[in-house]
Parts: sequence; structure tokens; C-alpha cells
Amino acid sequence: MEETFDLIVVGGGASGFMSAITAAEERTSSIVILEETAKTLEKVRISGGGRCNVTNACLEIRELTTNYPRGEKALLGAFSRFSTGDAINWFKERGLELKVEEDGRIFPKSNSSKEVIRCLQKSSIALGVQCLKGVKVKTIKKLSDKTFQLECQHKKFFFAKRVLIATGGSPSGKRIAHNLGHQLINAVPSLFTFKLNAKWLTSCSGISVDRVKLRLISNDKQFEQFGRVLITHWGLSGPAVLKLSSFAARDLSLDKYKSSLCINWIDEDYNEANKILESYRSKYSSDSIKKCYPFKQLPRRLWVAFLENLGIDANSKWSNFSNLKKNLLCKYLTKDNQLIIGKGPFGEEFVTAGGINLKEIDLKSMESLVCKGLYFAGEVLNIDGVTGGFNFQHCWTSGWIAGRAIASSKKEFINSKIKE
Repeated sequence: MEETFDLIVVGGGASGFMSAITAAEERTSSIVILEETAKTLEKVRISGGGRCNVTNACLEIRELTTNYPRGEKALLGAFSRFSTGDAINWFKERGLELKVEEDGRIFPKSNSSKEVIRCLQKSSIALGVQCLKGVKVKTIKKLSDKTFQLECQHKKFFFAKRVLIATGGSPSGKRIAHNLGHQLINAVPSLFTFKLNAKWLTSCSGISVDRVKLRLISNDKQFEQFGRVLITHWGLSGPAVLKLSSFAARDLSLDKYKSSLCINWIDEDYNEANKILESYRSKYSSDSIKKCYPFKQLPRRLWVAFLENLGIDANSKWSNFSNLKKNLLCKYLTKDNQLIIGKGPFGEEFVTAGGINLKEIDLKSMESLVCKGLYFAGEVLNIDGVTGGFNFQHCWTSGWIAGRAIASSKKEFINSKIKE
């Protein structure tokens, strides 16, 4: 008879490792992680430019949940049990030194994602968790109340008392869940950049601007964000753009990523901008518009690009700055209307919106309400966050809750057998 594991984790990513480690620490004896690729924790390795944004310093739970376009309400209870502070302590207790950056993002002190991977792998090995790579699970069948059969390639079979699916955005885990009776919410990209048809703007590639207001109209809905924007050679990126794409992910998908974007570059309304330009025309009449200009949050190269796009001679003096030019510039600075023509070209959709319907999950244990003994953690669920460490935090939280619940269910099973 083949060995029956107490727990098989399908997926060797952040939530899969957290689930396995937590279950093992709670005395779940035989655990194996099955990873279909040649490497585990690959998303951890490449995230944050190889630094890995482990979590965020947002400690207030209600504020924390506002960073999840899908899953905000569901995470209130989950984060009350294991939140950002708990994740920070969890890693510190296992020897990973962390640091908080000014914007609240938390990284390894070494600035290397390899340290996060080493921490997770070392912890799992010390607890006797097995990890098999290059093993793709094709189907899962429930043979009895306490036995699952996992069929892998080459007709290889594994058996488990409990199974946890932690396959992230990969369609394989979702397909398996669907075959076990789960309803899926279709996945669409989230956290991506915007491609624009504006050569004059993309010629300023590499420039970032703080305190930019963005208003997006997509699928007849309006979305707004405020923050830093990065101009790229294809359009716009940066935290404010990524957050906007996340909250508008489904509507942008329905609009085939062709939507209207209004940009306020200076965080001032039209009338106030007009007054400021008028005052400069009066005070600095003998100075050039290029060298002496308001709105210092705009790098000079971008300021000149605005002027040139409007046909304004950047080297002319303020005394020659007509009312017509002033009104045109005010409109561009406060109401720059751009057309989004697609997503950025490099597949920044690191995160997907969609997955297992949360109505079919017991969020106190992460166990399926459709198939007893089946658990979920991480991005395979219909929960996703904005950029800043929030998606990894959900992985740690859901993995921890699932691991504890799996260990608890084993104890209950043992106690019931003793009573018998």
C-alpha cells in the first residue's frame, strides 16, 4: 500500500511553504510539498527586483484591508489572527532580519530575496517537510472521508488525508479545484502598467513625479488614485498606476484595456494653477519660462516637454506668455486626458484577480465547504492586493491559518479514535 501523507501541499510558493511549516510545527507528522516546476519559491525570488517585499508596516487591520480590491471584508477576521506584525515577528524568530522603508514596505535587511527563501526552506527542512520538484499534479480524487488520491504525470500516485492547494495564479490548481466541485471566478491581470499613445510624454521616459492625481473612466465606472507616477517609454507606471490598475482590473479587462485617463500633474485645480502662472508672468517677466517656473515637483525635462507639445517656446520670456498659452498649459497640467491603449509590454501582471469563490471557503480554517479535507491558501483564492507587500502578507496569513486548522483537524481525528 502506498504511503498516505497527513498533508500534501500542491504548490511550492510562499503560501504553500507557510502552510506546511505551520502544520509541521503543530505536530502534523508527514507532509510533502509537490511543486510542478524545477524551482520552489520562484515568485519570492524575483519579486521586488530580487529584494522581496515581505510585508508592509501597516499595523491597523481596517486600514490594512483597504489595500485589497478583492477580499477586503473577508480579510478582517483573518488579519485579526495573523497580521503584518505577526508576520514580522514570525520571520524574526526564524533569523530573518527585516527593515522598514519610508513608504512602509518591508524587505530583508540584506536586500536579497534569497534570504527569505533560505529562511522558509531551512524551517521546512528542520521540521521534516519533504519537497518534491518537477511533480505536476494532474487530478485529485477523494476516495473516502480521509483519503485523497493525487495522480501526477507518468502515472505516479500520492495519497493524503488532507490536501492544500496553493498554486497561486497558475490555472492548474484552479482546474483541479473546479473538478472537485468548486466554482471559479475567472482570472484577469491585476497590478500592471498603462500603455499610452503619446510620444511627447513617453519621450520623458525615466522621469517620476510625486503627488499626481489620476482619474480613470473604464466600463462606465470611475476610479481615482493619488501618488507617484513613473513615465516609461511605453506609457505610465509607478505605485499610483499599479494601484489604479488593481482596483479597476475587471473593468479594464471588459474594456479590453482601452480606457480614458485624466492626469492632474501638479495637485492643483485649474483656477489655482491659472493664478500661479499669472503671478509668475507678473513677477518674473524678464526671465525665461524654461528656467524660472512654478510646480517644482515637475522635473525640468517634463516641464519643457509640456511647453514644446503646446508649441510654446521654452526659451521665451514670461512677458511673452499670452493668456491663450496660459490657459492651454493650465489645462494640460491639471486635466491631461490620455487614452490607455493596452497594458505595458513586459507582463507586469504579477498578480491576478480571480480564483476560488470565497463563499465556498470557511475563512476561519481555509477549508473547502464543498469538499471536506481540502484547503486553500494564497493567490489561488479570489483575493488580491495592491503593490507594497500586501499580496505576500495574504500568503503568510492564509497559509498560517490553513496550517493551524489542518493540524487541529488531525488532533481531533486522533482524539476521536482514542474515544472509540
